[in-house]
Amino acid sequence: MNKPSPAIITPAAIRTDLGAIFVSLELSRSRWVVTSLSPGGAEKMSKHSVPGGDLAGLMDRFRLLVAKAKARTGQDFPIVTIQEAGLDGFWIHRALVKEGIESHVVDPASIATSRRRRRAKTDRIDGEALVRALLAFKRGEPRVCAMVRAPSPAEEDARRIMRERKTLTGERVAHVNRIKGLLFAQGVSGYEPLRRDRRKRLEELRTGDGRELPRHLTAQILRELDRLELLLAQIKAVEAERDAELAQAREDALPASAARLLEIRGIGPEFATLIWSEGLYRHFDNRRQVAAYAGLAPTPWQSGAVDQEQGVSKAGNPRLRTTMIQLAWLWLQHQPSSALTQWFRDRVAHQGGRSRKPAIVALARKLLVALWKYVATGVVIEGAAMKPA
Repeated sequence: MNKPSPAIITPAAIRTDLGAIFVSLELSRSRWVVTSLSPGGAEKMSKHSVPGGDLAGLMDRFRLLVAKAKARTGQDFPIVTIQEAGLDGFWIHRALVKEGIESHVVDPASIATSRRRRRAKTDRIDGEALVRALLAFKRGEPRVCAMVRAPSPAEEDARRIMRERKTLTGERVAHVNRIKGLLFAQGVSGYEPLRRDRRKRLEELRTGDGRELPRHLTAQILRELDRLELLLAQIKAVEAERDAELAQAREDALPASAARLLEIRGIGPEFATLIWSEGLYRHFDNRRQVAAYAGLAPTPWQSGAVDQEQGVSKAGNPRLRTTMIQLAWLWLQHQPSSALTQWFRDRVAHQGGRSRKPAIVALARKLLVALWKYVATGVVIEGAAMKPA
């Protein structure tokens, strides 16, 4: 009996010539370093620089790269660029796309680096690493790097309201604490700068040893109150703009918007707008992507017999992660009959109440995934109470 001949397995070919000019951009305020790899260039990368912010000079450099490649090969090649997500935002990416150039923005933390304790780092080394990452990405190699989805100008602008409010709130807290600290040094406590009669009560204050407040101290506190009242007015204006946009979303009856989150008991305008503008406006393929984007995904460490959990990665949107943990604590109060609350209580009770903090992070992850399903597909959270219509 003849044995069947074994099948011949041929390895999949890896494409090295994709018919394009690959360019990486190392951006800084002073200069932009352009590292390129062109067809017919003996696989040697060229490096040039243009002044920072000189978009016209960058386009001239691109045209020169195209002309040199055509002179060597007799063909026209498109340009594919890559740059790190950073302080420059996405305006350069949008400008390149507008010119018909394929542009990619990469998460710099996702690019593999040497694990040596001391390693060299220069613009030249980083530029070459970006080009290699772009080549591997275009070849289709899995998990070589994580490309950032650039938001549209409208989506990016929608975040401004909640981020500005958070900044203003932080400044308000700083002014309140500074006023209380100045008064505490004089033996005065119990003064609340946020009360409406703050100026009248300031005139009535006496130091701990019975004196009137010193003249220069009073003047400084009055100036602090001026800035505090300006902040309160600005916070009120920002909140009015936020509420107006939520009301407009309700009138438009959009199938997926922050207004839908307001239907759930325990979620107000602040949480709804922030969760939507910082995360749920994006498209996610699965729940793992949702948790990873918020920095709530677990980080396992497994090798041989070693199998342990390192906690959440925190490599995500810090605003969304902080908000979800705050909302998870409030969820326990406003949604006591929901399945998520019952899961949390059973888990904590099973472990003797010693794991409330790790469990609340897990609850925040589950809650974010449930809210994503509710907004994207209309799946109501099990046992969740809704607000009356």
